[in-house]
Amino acid sequence: MTNIAIFVSGNGTNCENIIKYFSNNDKVNVSIVISNRPDAYAIVRAAKYGVPCTVLSKTEINDEATIMPLLQKYDVDFIVLAGFMLMVPEFLTNKFNRRIVNIHPSLLPKFGGKGMYGHHVHEAVKAAGETETGITIHFVSNICDGGEIIAQFKTPLSPADTPEDIEAKVHILEQQHFPEVIETTIKSLID
Repeated sequence: MTNIAIFVSGNGTNCENIIKYFSNNDKVNVSIVISNRPDAYAIVRAAKYGVPCTVLSKTEINDEATIMPLLQKYDVDFIVLAGFMLMVPEFLTNKFNRRIVNIHPSLLPKFGGKGMYGHHVHEAVKAAGETETGITIHFVSNICDGGEIIAQFKTPLSPADTPEDIEAKVHILEQQHFPEVIETTIKSLID
């Protein structure tokens, strides 16, 4: 059994989708959800499925003596960032090398890096007049949005699309593809 920790900061639609996807899986289990924000709705979503949730401050997440025992307690083998708004500390990227994945709401390397998240990305895509956008699922490194790309999925855009339309199109791709790519990535580590 591979145990996943999902790191969240916000609404949690991807978190909930991942939990539902693996709910009857005998090889992969979501063992804990960790949030850096006590008001993250992702906590409510995870609790609805009986997944343990913990809130840690940025300081606690960056403290190896705090977070590593928690991950060990839940036998975490793999970490998924699903709307997590902090950089992952280097000790975690080293310990979980090629076992931490993130989803980004654009086709990296376009519209990535510090400050490029959520609506900021969609507004930048619109302002640039892009004819397509999508999602990038990538390994997490010590460079913001700089880890090796695992998969990208695209959607066409029209000049009439607003940032909200772009966000809706990207959200559809996230819901369709993120859990499957997580499962495939985990399988490739085990095989």
